[in-house]
Amino acid sequence: MPPPPSLRDAPARLGPALLVVGAAVLLFGVQVVWAGWIALALGVAWALLVDRRARASGTRVGLARDLGLIAIGQAIISTISVEADISWGNIARMGIVLSLAVAVPFLLQRFVFRDRGLDRIRFPWRATWPWTRVQWAYLLGVTFAGWLILPFYFITSGVYTNWPTVTEPSEIARLFVGVNAVGTWDELFFICTVFALLRRWFPDWLANLLQAVVFVSFLWELGYQSWGPLLTIPFALVQGWTFRLTKSLTYVLTVHLIFDLVVFLVIVYAHTGVPPIFLVPSPLVE
Repeated sequence: MPPPPSLRDAPARLGPALLVVGAAVLLFGVQVVWAGWIALALGVAWALLVDRRARASGTRVGLARDLGLIAIGQAIISTISVEADISWGNIARMGIVLSLAVAVPFLLQRFVFRDRGLDRIRFPWRATWPWTRVQWAYLLGVTFAGWLILPFYFITSGVYTNWPTVTEPSEIARLFVGVNAVGTWDELFFICTVFALLRRWFPDWLANLLQAVVFVSFLWELGYQSWGPLLTIPFALVQGWTFRLTKSLTYVLTVHLIFDLVVFLVIVYAHTGVPPIFLVPSPLVE
Protein backbone atom coordinates (compact mmCIF):
# COMPACT_ATOMS: atom_id res chain seq x y z
CA MET A 1 0.00 0.00 0.00
CA PRO A 2 1.51 3.36 -1.02
CA PRO A 3 2.08 6.07 1.62
CA PRO A 4 -0.88 8.36 2.38
CA PRO A 5 -1.11 11.21 -0.14
CA SER A 6 0.06 14.60 1.06
CA LEU A 7 -1.41 18.01 0.39
CA ARG A 8 1.79 18.89 -1.48
CA ASP A 9 0.88 16.35 -4.16
CA ALA A 10 -2.77 17.40 -4.39
CA PRO A 11 -2.77 20.57 -6.57
CA ALA A 12 -1.83 18.86 -9.85
CA ARG A 13 -4.44 16.17 -9.24
CA LEU A 14 -7.19 18.46 -7.98
CA GLY A 15 -8.23 19.94 -11.33
CA PRO A 16 -9.16 16.60 -12.92
CA ALA A 17 -10.86 15.44 -9.72
CA LEU A 18 -12.92 18.63 -9.49
CA LEU A 19 -14.14 18.10 -13.04
CA VAL A 20 -15.13 14.49 -12.36
CA VAL A 21 -16.91 15.13 -9.06
CA GLY A 22 -18.27 18.47 -10.28
CA ALA A 23 -19.93 16.62 -13.13
CA ALA A 24 -22.33 15.26 -10.50
CA VAL A 25 -23.75 18.77 -10.07
CA LEU A 26 -24.53 18.82 -13.79
CA LEU A 27 -25.77 15.23 -13.96
CA PHE A 28 -27.91 15.13 -10.83
CA GLY A 29 -28.22 18.70 -9.55
CA VAL A 30 -29.17 20.80 -12.59
CA GLN A 31 -29.70 17.64 -14.69
CA VAL A 32 -27.93 18.78 -17.85
CA VAL A 33 -26.70 15.29 -18.62
CA TRP A 34 -24.76 16.01 -21.81
CA ALA A 35 -22.74 18.70 -20.03
CA GLY A 36 -22.04 16.28 -17.19
CA TRP A 37 -20.72 13.67 -19.62
CA ILE A 38 -18.42 16.27 -21.18
CA ALA A 39 -17.10 17.21 -17.74
CA LEU A 40 -16.45 13.54 -16.95
CA ALA A 41 -14.57 13.04 -20.21
CA LEU A 42 -12.50 16.21 -19.76
CA GLY A 43 -11.65 15.26 -16.19
CA VAL A 44 -10.40 11.81 -17.16
CA ALA A 45 -8.48 13.24 -20.15
CA TRP A 46 -6.81 15.79 -17.88
CA ALA A 47 -5.94 13.02 -15.44
CA LEU A 48 -4.23 11.13 -18.27
CA LEU A 49 -1.99 14.16 -18.82
CA VAL A 50 -1.22 14.28 -15.10
CA ASP A 51 -0.32 10.59 -15.18
CA ARG A 52 1.91 11.16 -18.19
CA ARG A 53 3.87 13.85 -16.36
CA ALA A 54 4.01 11.68 -13.24
CA ARG A 55 5.42 8.77 -15.22
CA ALA A 56 8.06 10.99 -16.75
CA SER A 57 9.11 12.21 -13.31
CA GLY A 58 9.02 8.73 -11.76
CA THR A 59 6.14 9.43 -9.37
CA ARG A 60 2.93 7.53 -8.78
CA VAL A 61 0.53 7.04 -11.70
CA GLY A 62 -3.04 5.75 -11.92
CA LEU A 63 -5.09 8.90 -11.28
CA ALA A 64 -6.90 8.55 -14.62
CA ARG A 65 -7.74 4.93 -13.85
CA ASP A 66 -9.34 5.76 -10.50
CA LEU A 67 -11.13 8.92 -11.66
CA GLY A 68 -12.28 6.91 -14.67
CA LEU A 69 -13.92 4.37 -12.38
CA ILE A 70 -15.77 7.16 -10.57
CA ALA A 71 -16.77 8.65 -13.92
CA ILE A 72 -18.08 5.31 -15.16
CA GLY A 73 -20.23 4.91 -12.05
CA GLN A 74 -21.70 8.38 -12.44
CA ALA A 75 -22.31 7.90 -16.15
CA ILE A 76 -24.22 4.68 -15.47
CA ILE A 77 -26.40 6.41 -12.87
CA SER A 78 -27.13 9.27 -15.26
CA THR A 79 -28.85 6.93 -17.72
CA ILE A 80 -32.00 7.03 -15.56
CA SER A 81 -33.89 9.55 -13.47
CA VAL A 82 -33.42 8.96 -9.75
CA GLU A 83 -36.40 11.08 -8.75
CA ALA A 84 -38.56 9.24 -6.24
CA ASP A 85 -40.88 6.79 -8.01
CA ILE A 86 -42.03 3.74 -6.09
CA SER A 87 -43.65 1.79 -8.89
CA TRP A 88 -42.31 -1.76 -8.95
CA GLY A 89 -41.07 -1.24 -12.49
CA ASN A 90 -39.00 1.78 -11.49
CA ILE A 91 -37.72 0.04 -8.36
CA ALA A 92 -36.47 -2.80 -10.57
CA ARG A 93 -34.96 -0.40 -13.12
CA MET A 94 -33.19 1.65 -10.45
CA GLY A 95 -32.03 -1.51 -8.74
CA ILE A 96 -30.36 -2.77 -11.91
CA VAL A 97 -28.75 0.54 -12.85
CA LEU A 98 -27.53 1.44 -9.36
CA SER A 99 -26.18 -2.06 -8.87
CA LEU A 100 -24.21 -1.71 -12.10
CA ALA A 101 -22.84 1.65 -10.92
CA VAL A 102 -21.23 -0.18 -7.99
CA ALA A 103 -20.43 -3.51 -9.66
CA VAL A 104 -18.79 -2.23 -12.85
CA PRO A 105 -16.07 -0.10 -11.16
CA PHE A 106 -15.45 -2.89 -8.64
CA LEU A 107 -15.12 -5.59 -11.30
CA LEU A 108 -12.97 -3.41 -13.55
CA GLN A 109 -10.61 -2.64 -10.70
CA ARG A 110 -10.41 -6.23 -9.53
CA PHE A 111 -10.30 -8.20 -12.78
CA VAL A 112 -9.24 -5.78 -15.54
CA PHE A 113 -6.78 -3.54 -13.70
CA ARG A 114 -5.98 -6.39 -11.27
CA ASP A 115 -5.62 -3.93 -8.42
CA ARG A 116 -5.05 -5.79 -5.15
CA GLY A 117 -4.06 -2.78 -3.02
CA LEU A 118 -5.45 -2.52 0.51
CA ASP A 119 -6.87 0.89 -0.45
CA ARG A 120 -8.89 -0.52 -3.34
CA ILE A 121 -12.70 -0.61 -3.52
CA ARG A 122 -13.76 -2.89 -0.67
CA PHE A 123 -16.87 -3.54 1.38
CA PRO A 124 -15.64 -4.19 4.95
CA TRP A 125 -18.73 -5.63 6.63
CA ARG A 126 -17.03 -7.16 9.67
CA ALA A 127 -14.51 -4.47 10.58
CA THR A 128 -14.27 -3.10 14.16
CA TRP A 129 -16.67 -5.43 15.93
CA PRO A 130 -17.81 -5.33 18.69
CA TRP A 131 -18.76 -1.67 18.71
CA THR A 132 -17.61 0.56 21.53
CA ARG A 133 -19.86 2.37 23.99
CA VAL A 134 -19.15 5.59 22.11
CA GLN A 135 -20.37 4.01 18.88
CA TRP A 136 -23.58 2.79 20.53
CA ALA A 137 -24.11 6.21 22.10
CA TYR A 138 -23.62 7.81 18.70
CA LEU A 139 -26.37 5.61 17.25
CA LEU A 140 -28.71 6.80 20.00
CA GLY A 141 -27.76 10.39 19.24
CA VAL A 142 -28.39 9.82 15.54
CA THR A 143 -31.83 8.41 16.27
CA PHE A 144 -32.77 11.41 18.41
CA ALA A 145 -31.37 13.92 15.89
CA GLY A 146 -33.26 12.29 13.04
CA TRP A 147 -36.50 12.27 15.02
CA LEU A 148 -36.07 15.94 15.93
CA ILE A 149 -34.79 17.43 12.65
CA LEU A 150 -36.13 15.39 9.74
CA PRO A 151 -39.87 15.97 10.34
CA PHE A 152 -39.24 19.72 10.55
CA TYR A 153 -37.28 19.66 7.29
CA PHE A 154 -39.63 17.45 5.29
CA ILE A 155 -42.88 19.06 6.40
CA THR A 156 -42.03 22.75 6.72
CA SER A 157 -40.12 22.81 3.42
CA GLY A 158 -42.74 20.72 1.64
CA VAL A 159 -40.15 18.33 0.17
CA TYR A 160 -42.19 15.35 1.34
CA THR A 161 -44.21 16.00 -1.83
CA ASN A 162 -41.13 15.00 -3.84
CA TRP A 163 -42.03 11.45 -2.83
CA PRO A 164 -45.27 9.87 -4.12
CA THR A 165 -48.34 9.95 -1.91
CA VAL A 166 -48.47 6.76 0.13
CA THR A 167 -51.69 5.69 1.82
CA GLU A 168 -52.25 2.08 0.80
CA PRO A 169 -50.30 -0.78 2.44
CA SER A 170 -48.70 -1.78 -0.88
CA GLU A 171 -47.52 1.80 -1.46
CA ILE A 172 -46.09 2.02 2.06
CA ALA A 173 -44.30 -1.31 1.57
CA ARG A 174 -42.78 -0.14 -1.71
CA LEU A 175 -41.65 3.11 -0.11
CA PHE A 176 -39.96 1.15 2.68
CA VAL A 177 -38.16 -1.08 0.18
CA GLY A 178 -37.09 1.85 -1.98
CA VAL A 179 -35.83 4.08 0.83
CA ASN A 180 -33.76 1.35 2.43
CA ALA A 181 -32.40 -0.02 -0.84
CA VAL A 182 -31.19 3.40 -1.96
CA GLY A 183 -29.78 4.12 1.49
CA THR A 184 -27.75 0.90 1.35
CA TRP A 185 -26.53 1.69 -2.14
CA ASP A 186 -25.46 5.20 -1.06
CA GLU A 187 -22.84 3.76 1.25
CA LEU A 188 -21.63 1.19 -1.28
CA PHE A 189 -21.11 3.83 -3.97
CA PHE A 190 -20.32 7.16 -2.31
CA ILE A 191 -18.27 5.84 0.61
CA CYS A 192 -16.86 2.45 -0.40
CA THR A 193 -16.28 3.42 -4.04
CA VAL A 194 -15.97 7.19 -4.58
CA PHE A 195 -14.41 8.06 -1.21
CA ALA A 196 -12.13 5.02 -1.29
CA LEU A 197 -10.79 5.90 -4.75
CA LEU A 198 -10.28 9.57 -3.90
CA ARG A 199 -8.40 8.71 -0.70
CA ARG A 200 -5.69 7.15 -2.85
CA TRP A 201 -4.80 10.58 -4.23
CA PHE A 202 -5.83 13.17 -1.65
CA PRO A 203 -5.65 13.65 2.12
CA ASP A 204 -8.71 12.19 3.81
CA TRP A 205 -10.30 15.57 4.56
CA LEU A 206 -10.04 16.66 0.92
CA ALA A 207 -11.21 13.31 -0.43
CA ASN A 208 -14.20 13.57 1.90
CA LEU A 209 -15.11 17.03 0.62
CA LEU A 210 -14.89 15.77 -2.95
CA GLN A 211 -17.07 12.70 -2.38
CA ALA A 212 -19.64 14.89 -0.64
CA VAL A 213 -20.13 16.84 -3.89
CA VAL A 214 -21.25 13.65 -5.63
CA PHE A 215 -23.26 12.41 -2.64
CA VAL A 216 -25.20 15.65 -2.13
CA SER A 217 -25.86 16.15 -5.85
CA PHE A 218 -27.42 12.68 -6.07
CA LEU A 219 -29.57 13.30 -2.99
CA TRP A 220 -30.77 16.56 -4.53
CA GLU A 221 -32.20 14.79 -7.57
CA LEU A 222 -33.61 12.09 -5.33
CA GLY A 223 -35.74 14.70 -3.56
CA TYR A 224 -33.70 16.35 -0.79
CA GLN A 225 -34.19 19.84 -2.17
CA SER A 226 -35.16 23.28 -0.81
CA TRP A 227 -32.77 23.81 2.13
CA GLY A 228 -31.91 20.11 2.15
CA PRO A 229 -28.19 20.65 1.43
CA LEU A 230 -27.89 22.24 4.88
CA LEU A 231 -28.57 18.70 6.13
CA THR A 232 -27.17 16.51 3.37
CA ILE A 233 -23.76 18.21 3.20
CA PRO A 234 -22.98 17.60 6.90
CA PHE A 235 -24.46 14.11 6.62
CA ALA A 236 -22.24 13.17 3.67
CA LEU A 237 -19.14 14.55 5.40
CA VAL A 238 -19.90 12.85 8.71
CA GLN A 239 -20.54 9.53 6.99
CA GLY A 240 -17.19 9.73 5.21
CA TRP A 241 -15.38 10.67 8.40
CA THR A 242 -17.16 7.95 10.38
CA PHE A 243 -16.07 5.38 7.82
CA ARG A 244 -12.51 6.64 8.08
CA LEU A 245 -12.57 6.23 11.86
CA THR A 246 -14.41 2.90 12.10
CA LYS A 247 -13.34 1.30 8.79
CA SER A 248 -16.72 -0.44 9.00
CA LEU A 249 -19.33 -0.47 6.26
CA THR A 250 -21.71 -2.14 8.69
CA TYR A 251 -21.50 0.77 11.10
CA VAL A 252 -21.95 3.61 8.60
CA LEU A 253 -24.76 1.64 6.97
CA THR A 254 -26.47 1.26 10.35
CA VAL A 255 -26.24 5.02 10.87
CA HIS A 256 -27.66 5.65 7.41
CA LEU A 257 -30.52 3.18 7.77
CA ILE A 258 -31.52 4.73 11.10
CA PHE A 259 -31.93 8.05 9.31
CA ASP A 260 -33.74 6.33 6.46
CA LEU A 261 -36.16 4.68 8.87
CA VAL A 262 -37.05 8.12 10.21
CA VAL A 263 -37.33 9.45 6.63
CA PHE A 264 -39.74 6.63 5.78
CA LEU A 265 -41.86 7.27 8.87
CA VAL A 266 -41.94 11.02 8.24
CA ILE A 267 -43.10 10.62 4.64
CA VAL A 268 -45.85 8.23 5.71
CA TYR A 269 -46.78 10.58 8.57
CA ALA A 270 -46.94 13.58 6.23
CA HIS A 271 -49.37 11.75 3.93
CA THR A 272 -51.46 9.87 6.50
CA GLY A 273 -50.94 11.43 9.93
CA VAL A 274 -49.59 8.10 11.19
CA PRO A 275 -47.54 7.39 13.26
CA PRO A 276 -48.21 10.47 15.46
CA ILE A 277 -44.78 10.45 17.11
CA PHE A 278 -43.30 13.71 15.81
CA LEU A 279 -43.37 17.24 17.18
CA VAL A 280 -44.24 18.87 13.85
CA PRO A 281 -47.94 18.54 12.93
CA SER A 282 -48.80 16.49 9.87
CA PRO A 283 -50.00 18.63 6.93
CA LEU A 284 -53.27 16.68 7.17
CA VAL A 285 -54.21 18.40 10.43
CA GLU A 286 -53.23 21.95 9.45
